[in-house]
Amino acid sequence: MPGILLVLSTVSILFAGAIFGFFFAWVCSTMWGLDQADPRIAIAAMQAMNASVRNAVFFPAFFLTPVVLGGTALAMWIARRRHAAGWFVTAAAVYLCFGLILTATINVPMNEALASLAVPDDIEAARTIWSDYSGRWQFWNQMRTLASGLALALTAIGVASACRVRT
Repeated sequence: MPGILLVLSTVSILFAGAIFGFFFAWVCSTMWGLDQADPRIAIAAMQAMNASVRNAVFFPAFFLTPVVLGGTALAMWIARRRHAAGWFVTAAAVYLCFGLILTATINVPMNEALASLAVPDDIEAARTIWSDYSGRWQFWNQMRTLASGLALALTAIGVASACRVRT
C-alpha cells in the first residue's frame, strides 16, 4: 500500500476507534456509575460532563471522523482501490448518520434539557428526573456505540481490502 494510503488508513482507524471508545466508555462505566449514585449527584455530574465535553480534544474524533473516512475513501478511489474505497465510504456514512447526526438530534437535546434544570433538593424529585433521563439517554448512546463500532469494523475491512494484492 502506498505511503499516503497507509497514513490515511491509520488515521481513519485512530479516529473511528477514538469515537467508538468514547461512546463505549459511557455504556460500560460512566452511566452505570451515575445510576448507582444519589440522583442529585448524578444530575449534577452529568450536567458538568456535558458542559465540558465540547472541547478541542473531543472535536476531532466526534466531528472529523466522517471527514477522515471520506477523505480516505476518495484517496482509495483515486488509487484504484475501489473495493477499499467502498468500505471507507460506508464507514463514513454509518458514523455520520447513526453516530454524529443521532447525537446531534437526540442526545444533545436531552443533555441541553437536563442542563436547563436546577438540581432539586428533594431526592424523589431528582430520582424521577434521573430515571426519565438515564434510560432513554443510554438507549440512544448504545445505538451510537453500535454504529461507531460498526464504522470501526468497516474501516478495518477497508484497510484489509486495500492491503490485498491486486492481480
